[in-house]
Amino acid sequence: MKKKPRGPEKKVRTPERVRQALVRSPARSARRHAAELNISRESVRRNLQRDLRFHPYTITVVQELKARDYVQREDFAVRIQVVFEEEENLILMSDEAHFHLNGTVNKQNCRYWSPDNPHNIHQRPLHSDRVKVWCAVAPCGIIGPYFFEENGVTETVNSARYIEMITNFLRPELRRRRINCANVWFQQDGATAHTANELMTIARNMFPGHLISRFGDVPWPPRSPDLSTCDFFFLWGYLKWRVYAHKTRTLNDLKEVIRQEIRPIGRQLLARVMDDFKKKS
Repeated sequence: MKKKPRGPEKKVRTPERVRQALVRSPARSARRHAAELNISRESVRRNLQRDLRFHPYTITVVQELKARDYVQREDFAVRIQVVFEEEENLILMSDEAHFHLNGTVNKQNCRYWSPDNPHNIHQRPLHSDRVKVWCAVAPCGIIGPYFFEENGVTETVNSARYIEMITNFLRPELRRRRINCANVWFQQDGATAHTANELMTIARNMFPGHLISRFGDVPWPPRSPDLSTCDFFFLWGYLKWRVYAHKTRTLNDLKEVIRQEIRPIGRQLLARVMDDFKKKS
């Protein structure tokens, strides 16, 4: 009886070789590691997941810092810790963000199961309808949203519109909430619309000695969105995740959903956000 020819010799898993390769090149894909080690991709993945317990973490992309930024960031961290130590101080951190009507399509989650390639194409407008939102985060609650628009049409933020927001929305809102501006430290980033001479005069009068901004009482370091509770720590990522799940069809619906998702954000959650900010700043 003719014997069946033996197949290729099975290779044992080599987690140590895979581990050494990952230590040398942690950003290289499993496919390229498999090619370099001359083993199958399935073996590499088994070694990574079962033996080594490695996980493919997503790299966070942040703004590049200049050499001089490090000193300014360190100075800011020291001074903001002093502000936090005064219990009567209330820190109000503000920012703006765009919310698009069609949200964001995650292509990694787009799949179409079929025996044949349907060649489906997901079409989306290059410049989708959107709203420009301003909010401020404080331990006592979220102030906002404020939408930069005129007659329902979204507008870009310039110094005149920003001044209008400060004087006609923020100031009355603080009075309505019975917040004493003398104890408020107001933070804004260094955008040009935030640092015009007229605006800085108004902001200094509203928050005397308590302005965190470029050219402010505590200088805001450039290229530092990661030092804001709105941008990096909490608000916009959380809010967009909640808002885009609603699949709104009109800008009015989008604005209402933004308001709806901001309302339940309570003091307990915001207190944890501010504690996290203090530890990391």
